[in-house]
Amino acid sequence: MDRQLALKLATGLGGGLACLGKTCGAVNGALMVIGLKFGRSKLEDIEAKEETYKVTQDFIKRFETINDSIICRDLLGCDISSIEGMNYAEKNDLFKVRCPQFVEDSSKILETIL
Repeated sequence: MDRQLALKLATGLGGGLACLGKTCGAVNGALMVIGLKFGRSKLEDIEAKEETYKVTQDFIKRFETINDSIICRDLLGCDISSIEGMNYAEKNDLFKVRCPQFVEDSSKILETIL
């Protein structure tokens, strides 16, 4: 997949799904990669679906072991879906300081899974 397509696919994932503070974009991106590797290409392929769920659950457990959560507002320590929370995150450079670490953690976990 080329970079431009990957950026388009991932655009809505940032900030815990469009800055709602929900599941971390780095986690969602990793789950998309897991889906590309293990996911089913036919609706009736239940075995591939179950394997994908197993690998996804393993990824989530590992990420939570490192970071205690997969939820953006928990990871950042503020709710960026509110103006106050977004201002706090920007003022404290959380997107520059914390988020790259979550991407790195996701990448390292993926390397061991794939």
